[in-house]
Order: sequence, then C-alpha cells, then structure tokens
Amino acid sequence: MAKNTVSARFRRVDVDEYDENKFVDEEDGAENQLGPDEAEVDSLIRQYPSSNLVEALHAVLKNPPINTKNQNVKERAENLVQKVLSAFKSSDIDKAVQSLDKNGVDLLMKYIYKGFERPSENSSAVLLQWHEKALAAGGVGSIVRVLTARKTV
Repeated sequence: MAKNTVSARFRRVDVDEYDENKFVDEEDGAENQLGPDEAEVDSLIRQYPSSNLVEALHAVLKNPPINTKNQNVKERAENLVQKVLSAFKSSDIDKAVQSLDKNGVDLLMKYIYKGFERPSENSSAVLLQWHEKALAAGGVGSIVRVLTARKTV
C-alpha cells in the first residue's frame, strides 16, 4: 500500500485551469479607448460645404469604444455618430456607405442598431435610410454579425 496517503499536495493544483470549457473574458486594452476625436469630427462637419462628409464618417468610425465598459465614452461616441449621420443629405448616403470596407459597414450597422435602441426626434427616419444603404452594401451577413457580436459600441 502507499505510504503517503495523508498528503495534501494534490489539492494545490487548480483543475479548473485545465478545463477547456472555462470562459475568460478578454480585455484588449479597454482603458485607453476614448472613442472618436470629437474636435476633428466637429471641424469636418462645420466645413461641410467645402469639405467632404465622408471624411467625417471615416473619422467617427476610426476609434470605436468597443472594448471599454465606460458608458459615458460609449454614449458620447454614439451621439457623435448620430450627429454625423444626420448631417448627410439622403443623396450622399450611398456614396458614403460604398466608401467603407466590410468592417466599417459592420461598425456602422452597430451604431445604427444602437441608435434604434434610443430614438430621438427624427433619428429613426435618418437611421432607416442609412440601414437601407448599409444592408445593400453589407448584405444580410452584416446584420447577423452585428446581432451576434459580443462586443458592442
């Protein structure tokens, strides 16, 4: 028979560490995500007659606060995106959506659905126009990716 059956050394091993079904939430540097640069986007919107609003759209989608848990940062980014989307004329929306890549269209869809969660005055009509053009560019797959994504804006 074994001599050392009273030993408790085996109890120091964390068996949960080796479990493949163990969930660990990934933190990808969420502390330094401050969202889009508000001053840059505002200056691009103010220069609208001489500037291109597509640049403002790209600037607002450049640094999304996806990994942060700070709700103030997320709300500020959402309001800024809403401001840019409502500044577009309906005839310019298609050109702006076509200028985005696949990830950009998915991110735009995330902001559109976030805007649908908290509608404000006249925002639903603007968001529906953007949704129509984003759906045409990204397809149904874009909607599926947004609705199944764990990381939200």
